[in-house]
Amino acid sequence: MHKILLVEDNEINRDMLTRRLERHGFSVCCAFDGAAGVAMALSEMPDLILMDVALGEMDGWEATLLIKANPVTSGIPIVALTAHALASDRDKSVEVGCSDFDTKPVDMQRLLGKIQKHLPAKERESSVA
Repeated sequence: MHKILLVEDNEINRDMLTRRLERHGFSVCCAFDGAAGVAMALSEMPDLILMDVALGEMDGWEATLLIKANPVTSGIPIVALTAHALASDRDKSVEVGCSDFDTKPVDMQRLLGKIQKHLPAKERESSVA
């Protein structure tokens, strides 16, 4: 089972995405802010991180930079999630080291495709779509 770290400050979004990802065969751990996301990336070593961009004191961009700066967690793919579909947000996600970018509200099939695309190759073969 593949582990996804969901970094999301909105409880409703966190609950909804967790349940939907679990139904698709993923194990999900959650962080409610950027600092907790950075800490959990190291302690949980997930296969992939879904990172909300607007997180408050430490936003998703800063959390991503810290995760990517740590040699232990730098290889974990991160998909940025945001309610803003601006080209500047997409560009910023690439700039800070995200593997991909998706918008809210989440289109689950599109998000699942992005998750599958960025799972390590050996894990992708056995994952549930």
